[in-house]
Amino acid sequence: MNTMILVVDGTFDTGLSSVLDTLGLANELAPQFGEQPPFNIQMCSVKDDAFTDHGLRIPTVKPEAIPELVIVPALGCKTPPLLEQALQRSDVQETCERLRYYQTKNVRFASACTASYVLAASGVMDGLSATTSWWLAEDFQQRFPAITVDNIHMVVESEGNVTAGAALAHVDMALWLVRQRNAELARLVARYLLIDSRPSPTLSAMQSYLQHEDELVDRFESWTRKHLSDFSLSKAVSEIGTTERTLQRRLHKALGVTPINFVQNLRIELAVHKLQTTSESVDTIATSVGYQDGVTLRILLKRKTGQGIRQIRQSI
Repeated sequence: MNTMILVVDGTFDTGLSSVLDTLGLANELAPQFGEQPPFNIQMCSVKDDAFTDHGLRIPTVKPEAIPELVIVPALGCKTPPLLEQALQRSDVQETCERLRYYQTKNVRFASACTASYVLAASGVMDGLSATTSWWLAEDFQQRFPAITVDNIHMVVESEGNVTAGAALAHVDMALWLVRQRNAELARLVARYLLIDSRPSPTLSAMQSYLQHEDELVDRFESWTRKHLSDFSLSKAVSEIGTTERTLQRRLHKALGVTPINFVQNLRIELAVHKLQTTSESVDTIATSVGYQDGVTLRILLKRKTGQGIRQIRQSI
């Protein structure tokens, strides 16, 4: 398959290398199945030189031939304001134009994490389903209403195009592409890379992993983690010295979520951790994270992770 990896300045280093390593390993292992390497990879950019988020030069050529598949790795920026700035850059807008052109040639697209913003901004995903990093789902849906956001599954396929969730889901996306060529080859690549199946991004996404520079958000997170079982928004803002309106504005700017969604994510995170590391009952865990009963927790876990209690306990 003629595969173009189309990069822009500020490409997420780990995302790019993960895709290259996974597809490269598939090419290397394919002869064990009597097959030719399935991916003919070309690194392209609309600029003469492209650099990763950490300043490493990416050897690229200008895109010319029409590929069968275009992969867009994530951008290094991880918050809505920074993504807004990136989407306004001339190289990103030119990349979007290139994607629209490829759509007229029936090219398939793949992306992971924040690269879904690039695909969405180009319009090639309008009317389709897609996913992105879970903490950006709300902002993504507001920004691109023509796309149906699925933040339950790690990998979302829609009419031959595939998007994947958080940053390390580049591997999941690449394995999905390998699996379309040869399922046994994908399993062998996964074993070589020691990658297991991670069907839901929210099982492994921890709120503290988010990168921002807002001290107020940090204080709110710290206070909330200590008071999940008896959380009160009015008490929280009083304790950290702010107002509900200010907190809502700062949280949305830093992470793209509301205070209630933020607290709910922390509760789900702790509940998943307890399910995987203790033998406590669902009702006991529900009470400890601030829910009245296990029924409520079961419903929220299913909605947030796409998995039931037994699946979560077995997923560690």
